[in-house]
This record gives sequence, structure tokens and C-alpha cells, in this order.
Amino acid sequence: MADQPKTALITGASSGIGRELANCFAQDQYNLILVALEPDLLDNAASEIRRQFGVQVTTITKDLFKRDAPFEVYNEIKLKGLRIDVLVNDAGQGQYGSFDTTDVNRELDIIQLNIGAYVVFTKLYLQEFKARNEGKILLVGSIAGELPGPLQAVYHGTKAFVNSFAESIQEENKDSNITITNLLPGITKTDFFNKAHMTQAKNVADGQGMDPADVARDGYKALMAGEHRIISGLMNNVQVGASKVMPDPLVAAQVHKQSAPVDGDESAR
Repeated sequence: MADQPKTALITGASSGIGRELANCFAQDQYNLILVALEPDLLDNAASEIRRQFGVQVTTITKDLFKRDAPFEVYNEIKLKGLRIDVLVNDAGQGQYGSFDTTDVNRELDIIQLNIGAYVVFTKLYLQEFKARNEGKILLVGSIAGELPGPLQAVYHGTKAFVNSFAESIQEENKDSNITITNLLPGITKTDFFNKAHMTQAKNVADGQGMDPADVARDGYKALMAGEHRIISGLMNNVQVGASKVMPDPLVAAQVHKQSAPVDGDESAR
């Protein structure tokens, strides 16, 4: 049993940070179960990983906007007889624009994806891990959860949930062999901003942001070391640190200015 390869389940694994995390695990010879919405991107990622690292890769195409989807993924993995050793909750989306102009149904989908799916996967696998007294969980939060988010009010709110949730379950499980790590990236060069219709925001249009491979490496290293929390990137650490000593309205005004649209139109696209 000791030589049996371990398996990591990664959501949002077809691109961005999730895709790069898949590489990190595969490099250490973890077998993978990759979950995402786009079957073509998912299949391409799986083929590349198999070819490059020679590990087993199972793909599950699933729309995690849907409330039942995480349960369906869990049951499908059970039916395949696969055991999960590491859970990576990465799938997440946002929507850009002043809150009075954004689409409430899209926001409810985002809340389901960014909070609902995280809660379900974490609960189901934490219960399994507790029964075995081993396992690792990586929650991809965000520095957005540490800051108010004008023009991304719902996204920042969902990430505040993730960051708080992580701290709570870390405390509950501190005497077990299960490690729960919260990765907090800042702006990262992924497809997130296209999906959020946010490419006209100043801090995105200026080309700011980290390489997703660097963020993934930071998160992977912290996970394997059993760390509770890692803010990826020096400037992101500086921004979060500064926000702790500045008055909240000033932080909100600063974030608003940084993410203001280059054309001045704050309504949702």
C-alpha cells in the first residue's frame, strides 16, 4: 500500500492556476482527477500531463454553477473506486461592474461556484480524511478576501468567506494529521478577467499580474509543508499588510481607483 501512487482532485483544472497546480502534482507523480466545464481544454490538459509526466489522469466535465454538481463529482469518483489524498478547490469566477448594474443570476452562480462547491467538496473529503486521519486540502482563496472590492463586490465577498472558512476548519482540525492550506493570490495572468468582463480595468489593462505557474508553485510548496496560509507575491503581501493599518474606507477607495475602468464606464458589460 505504501508504494501506491497518491491521487489529487483539482477543480478549475483546465487553465490558469488550477492547470499549473496539476503540473506541480504530476511532477511529484500524483495521479490526477481534473474537473472543469470546458471538455476540450480539459482533454488537452490531460493529454499534455500524461505525455509529460506519465501519470494517470481522469477528467470529469461538470458545471459547478449547479448545486448538485459537486455531489455528482464525488459520487462519480466513488463509483470509479478512486481514493482522493489531496483536494484542491480552485474553480472560481467573478463579475466586474458596479453592483447595481451586474446580473444577479450570474452572481448567484458565482456564489454557488466560489462558496457552495468549496463547502461541499471540503465537507465530503474532510469526512473521508478524518476517517483515515490523513489528507491535504488546498483552498484557493484570494487577497480579494482581505480587501473591500468596489466593482467586484460579490467576488470579494465570496473570497472573504473562503479565507474565514479556512481559518475556522484549520482550528477544528489542528490536532489531526489533516492539513488545510489557504492560497491567496492577487492579480494573476489567467482567463479570469475575460470571463469577468474585466479587461478594461486599469490594473488588468496595465498588464499587472503574476504568472499562474509561480502562484501554483507557492501554493503547492505551502500545501506540502502543511502551512495554513500563503499570500503569493511580494507586492500582494505588501498590499494586504498595508490594508490592515489603513482605515477601511481608504482601502476601498484605493482598490476602486486601481480597478477603475480605463473608459470611465463602471457599468457591467
